Amino acid sequence: MAGVGDAAAPGEGGGGGADGQERDRRGEAEQPGGSGSHGPPPAPQHTETLGFYESDRRREKRRGRAELSLLRFLSAELTRGYFLEHNEAKYTERRERVYTCMRIPRELEKLMFFGIFLCLDAFLYVFTLLPLRVFLALFRLLTLPCYGLRDRRLLQPAQVCDILKGVILVICYFMMHYVDYSMMYHLIRGQSVIKLYIIYNMLEVADRLFSSFGQDILDALYWTATEPKERKRAHIGVIPHFFMAVLYVFLHAILIMVQATTLNVAFNSHNKSLLTIMMSNNFVEIKGSVFKKFEKNNLFQMSNSDIKERFTNYVLLLIVCLRNMEQFSWNPDHLWVLFPDVCMVIASEIAVDIVKHAFITKFNDITADVYSEYRASLAFDLVSSRQKNAYTDYSDSVARRMGFIPLPLAVLLIRVVTSSIKVQGILSYACVILFYFGLISLKILNSIVLLGKSCQYVKEAKMEDKLFDPPPASAPGKPSSKPHNKCRPSQGLSTEENLSASVTSQPAHQKENVIPLLVTSSSDQFLTTPDGDEKDITQENSELKHRSSKKDLLEIDRFTICGNRID
Repeated sequence: MAGVGDAAAPGEGGGGGADGQERDRRGEAEQPGGSGSHGPPPAPQHTETLGFYESDRRREKRRGRAELSLLRFLSAELTRGYFLEHNEAKYTERRERVYTCMRIPRELEKLMFFGIFLCLDAFLYVFTLLPLRVFLALFRLLTLPCYGLRDRRLLQPAQVCDILKGVILVICYFMMHYVDYSMMYHLIRGQSVIKLYIIYNMLEVADRLFSSFGQDILDALYWTATEPKERKRAHIGVIPHFFMAVLYVFLHAILIMVQATTLNVAFNSHNKSLLTIMMSNNFVEIKGSVFKKFEKNNLFQMSNSDIKERFTNYVLLLIVCLRNMEQFSWNPDHLWVLFPDVCMVIASEIAVDIVKHAFITKFNDITADVYSEYRASLAFDLVSSRQKNAYTDYSDSVARRMGFIPLPLAVLLIRVVTSSIKVQGILSYACVILFYFGLISLKILNSIVLLGKSCQYVKEAKMEDKLFDPPPASAPGKPSSKPHNKCRPSQGLSTEENLSASVTSQPAHQKENVIPLLVTSSSDQFLTTPDGDEKDITQENSELKHRSSKKDLLEIDRFTICGNRID
């Protein structure tokens, strides 16, 4: 061992060997004050240094290649690791998206359940309370000479609207008797499957267009009939609006009848191919909705549309079952034959809505809590229609918000029920009267439960103060900032007591502080506004720009353009 050390020592100390000589040359080149080295080193010595570096690099490459092997690569693949906490924010966001998708079915169905009962309340109103309100309005009109004319109005605006609705229903019902349902059924049954599929899609589009324009026609009729008029000749303008409304309700009822007939043909087809194609049409809706950008307001419109579509499908399924049961002499065994197809249609509709909303919220980073805001906005419509400053009936509010107009659907259902069920004898009429009282009881019970839940949702959303604000359409110009012009709750009552009291009170006619309905532009406001109020205008404009999304939801109806779609 000593010999080996002694043999190695001279080589190390005296720079023996090739490596030693190279190191000596490199040391001399690095010494600034070395012998004979003044200024920069000569070029040949620099070339030798670069060559040394290149040889060292090649030596390391050879050593790395010698170490590479299949066994070493397999060992590295089996033992390599990584740490997810290095990107904690990313994985937390992904987990929240999964939780949101899992919460969507529950939150969506809570909204759908509440919205369907709102549509049911507006639909039952046509059959139960509307005839009684029309009777009371006609009784007031007939007995008015006995009590004397105390007011300029013969009838209240709400009573005028009720009479118009009742007359439209009666006229359209008698007009529907001239439409032969059996001939329409056999005409549609003779078409091919592809034709029926195209017809059904066209009917869905036409139904949306009719609902959009139809509510405007009805609103124009109601306002033309109730607006204050200076001359008696101005009342003639109600006649063309009335005929236009009757024509709309009649055509829309025929459109829904064709939809119900097509669905009936699909149920009665032997191979069920048409029913399968119509159900697959719901899944095509996913393609047209999921891969588009959605804001919260757009999603609110889509949710309202889905509520209306689901309730309409329930009524159409009821009509199909009534027509089929009539053809089989009300045999209960045939109802169990229709039951699987009915469940299949309902299940496909629910599945499509859940998948569509789950992926829309995922792709647009919308939380599941937004559906509670939508539910609070729908509840606000119900509660505000019971206030003293109410400016519309609740059924009309549902029509504007969801696009659900109950009049055409009610006309069709009355036509189908009266043609399918024959009433003969005193006992049959007694059953009809009991059934009518049962519908009234269902309507009242449904209204009480909905009103209680709506008050709860409004309180949870902290929207009670908005109930006592004047309607937004009453002041197109600059709103008054004086506290006495606003209908604020009284100081002696709490907010909850005032809310419950206003729900059960009658709306009052505002005779004072009447605001003109002339729409003024911003330039007119600037010209007619004193200098002291310019700061107020600026502050109010800034508040309008920074309004919250909850306040925006209250101003959105079914057919308001928000973003890039109406769906």
